[in-house]
Amino acid sequence: MKHESQLARLGLFDAKVPRYTSYPTSPHFNKDVAPSDFADWISQVPEGGEISLYLHVPFCRRLCWFCACRTQGTQSSDPVRAYADVLLAELKLLKSRLARGVTLSRLHWGGGTPTLMPADMMRRIAQAVFDAVPLGEGAEFSVEIDPNEIDAPRLDALAEFGMNRASIGVQDFDPKIQAVIGREQSFEVTQKAVDMIRARNVQSLNADILYGLPHQDHATITRSVEQLLALAPDRVALYGYAHVPWMARRQVMIPSEHLPTPQERLALFETARDLFTAAGHVEIGIDHFALPSDGLARAQRAGKLRRNFQGYTDDQATALIGLGASSISKFPQGYAQNNPATGAYTAAIQSGGFATARGHRFSTDDKLRARLIEALMCDFKIDRSEILSNFDIAPKDLHGMLSEAAVKFTGALALTPQGVEIPLAARALTRVIARSFDAYDLSKAGHSSAI
Repeated sequence: MKHESQLARLGLFDAKVPRYTSYPTSPHFNKDVAPSDFADWISQVPEGGEISLYLHVPFCRRLCWFCACRTQGTQSSDPVRAYADVLLAELKLLKSRLARGVTLSRLHWGGGTPTLMPADMMRRIAQAVFDAVPLGEGAEFSVEIDPNEIDAPRLDALAEFGMNRASIGVQDFDPKIQAVIGREQSFEVTQKAVDMIRARNVQSLNADILYGLPHQDHATITRSVEQLLALAPDRVALYGYAHVPWMARRQVMIPSEHLPTPQERLALFETARDLFTAAGHVEIGIDHFALPSDGLARAQRAGKLRRNFQGYTDDQATALIGLGASSISKFPQGYAQNNPATGAYTAAIQSGGFATARGHRFSTDDKLRARLIEALMCDFKIDRSEILSNFDIAPKDLHGMLSEAAVKFTGALALTPQGVEIPLAARALTRVIARSFDAYDLSKAGHSSAI
């Protein structure tokens, strides 16, 4: 698998595949999951159990052209304050349904730009969260921070309520590339934000950087990665830019004629990967890197790495509850997603109910295939004994599934006495291989490039 021709033969440069942060993926959600189901699933979290909580703030001061997230621009705080009031009402509904003694293993504020909120609003939201469900022992409170949209009072508010992991978006430090993706953010502005974060004794720093952007080449991505490493992040997500203008209309602003080819994208990824690993970061899954002391690296060593809508995680909670417009929750019973339209979400919460608009109930087959895919995405292998111990599948049927995939990806997926494993040289194909365990029709979903 050392040559591009072999990767090409197995579809790396042509395939459009999911990122598999969920299974089934969100295009396959339906309207069979209602607000009453969401309420019931919350109520079934056991007394004294743990949950993860995600709060979505869908506002930005400016809309970056590369971004495919559900966000809306605002120059005023008025819509953000109105939205915060709805979040507070949703938190009250959550509290009314949770059993006694439930605690948080993870709390994450994302967006959009959650740091668009003024300091007083942050305090109100944080207080309401912890009134509903307190942080458990060893819990993490993380916030996505826009270096262009942060100051000392807002960081003080977050630190006051226990933020111990900050996540900053970098994307790329090259001014020309920043201009064509609509995200101007100098290294100096980013460094200032990092210094303020560190000064408040925030324990861990995450950073996101993109490959596959217009005008990126070996030299530009090398400079950007070296600058990012100078900020000493504990954890880095190296995401491939997903050019999906049919889904995210603002991406029509991106000059597609200057996008790198799939082969060039692979070279960009490999350049960045080599720089991160040379600097002492451990490679985590298909697109993350972490210092050996980071929770992701520890989870990987222990065989406890997991994957959810935030990407790779060491969180072991069985329920992830999402609040805010478009947020997705995962329970043992299935997925539930809030209405993505802010107005419809607001109306539902203000009427006294939850805002669930769609979701998916897990079948027995869903649970099996979700674990097979997650195992490949996290560990690059499927352990036959683990699957047989935890799922109702006959050994011959599991062997048939694994053997069929190994034959399809000869040279990229090895059949072993323990199960199957993706060799190091073939790991760029992981999402393509994972697709072979996906029972759903992917033809209409419009997924992004496999590399």
